[in-house]
Formats: sequence, C-alpha cells, structure tokens
Amino acid sequence: MNNISFADVAIVACGTLSMELNQLKEEGFLDTEHLYFTTPGLHQDIHELERQLIDKIKKAKEKVDKVIVVYGGKYCYVNVDDPLRTMQTIIEEQGEGIARVEATHCMNMIADEEEQKKIGEELAGGEKVWWMTPGWVKFRKLVFKGWDKGVANENFPRHTGGAIVLDGIGYLDRYMEENPEEFLDYCDWMGIPMQTGSVSLDRLKSLLFEQAQKLDTAK
Repeated sequence: MNNISFADVAIVACGTLSMELNQLKEEGFLDTEHLYFTTPGLHQDIHELERQLIDKIKKAKEKVDKVIVVYGGKYCYVNVDDPLRTMQTIIEEQGEGIARVEATHCMNMIADEEEQKKIGEELAGGEKVWWMTPGWVKFRKLVFKGWDKGVANENFPRHTGGAIVLDGIGYLDRYMEENPEEFLDYCDWMGIPMQTGSVSLDRLKSLLFEQAQKLDTAK
C-alpha cells in the first residue's frame, strides 16, 4: 500500500467501529487529528442517524476540506418512508470533498464476502452465521436498543452456526477473560454461542486508503 497521509482528512464514522479506527490512529496509519463518531446502533433510528451524521460532517468541514464517511451504503440507512433517500444521497447533499468507504455495513468493512465465507466454513461448518464486529459486543445496549428476549428469540436462534465476531483488535478474547459472566449472559440472551473470527484490519485500511486517494486526486 503506497504511503498516503490522512493529516488533511477527517473521518466521520459510526461509533460501532470506534475501537478499530482508534487503533489505526494509535498505529500511525490514520495520522489525522479529526475523528468524529456518531452513536453506535443508529441503524435502528435513521432520523437520529441522519441528524448526527450531518452534524458531524459539518463539524469536520470546519476543520478540513476532505471527509471520509465510514458508514455502509446498503444496510446502515434504510428509509422505508422514502426508499430513494439513501446514505449516498445524504452525503452528496453536504457538498464536495466528501467520500464514503465502499462497503455495505461494518462487517463488510472488516472482512469481504469471500473472507466471511471462509471463516464461516472453518468455524461454523457453513451453517448460517450471525456476524458481528467487536462494537456489537461492547455497545450491546445501544446496538440492540429496544430488543427484549422475545425479539432476540425471533432473530438469533435461526443462525445455527452461532455468532462470529470479526475481530481485528483482539477485543473478544479480552472480554471473555475479563468479563466471563457478561459474556455468558450475552450468549444466553442471544440463545446461540459466540466466538472469535480473527482477522486483520487490512481491508478497513484499504477501504480508507482508496477514498483518501480519490479525494486527493479530486482536488
């Protein structure tokens, strides 16, 4: 991956991916001082998602001219009242100098379909899997806000391969070791086992790099 600086770029992202993006900053890959996060789990409240996203982009544009939005395009914002209004529509309304990573949702930002399929075969024998990222574990109360045991029973058990957390930061192993009771409670609530799908953050880095290049050449 060619060297490119994010010093003149702001990142506006869903808080669900805050741990991964902060790690990339700590490692020096994201050499930006401008990281903005919306509240995790706003895919369930699209009006608040839109409000926060626009607000964070405006704040970012006050600092720099280039902004990368780390939000999925297909599943993170679904407007049933106005199906033609998409995540891309919202971003385009905010003016020039804004790009969005090319991914459908946060899981797809960490591992593409081919890698997920491979992990699913190895860990779940090809059975249907409920995919998550570490943020879905840490921010459980926000991501599953309003979900009671009944809703959980309607959604999770059909995933006979259990839950796999696509973890590029070693979060789930630490969580299981430091909070075993919370971990077991989470699995009990879901009604399926949860395990780590170890990955790197290379895909997320490449998606960010790709948009930084586009913004740089568009100047």
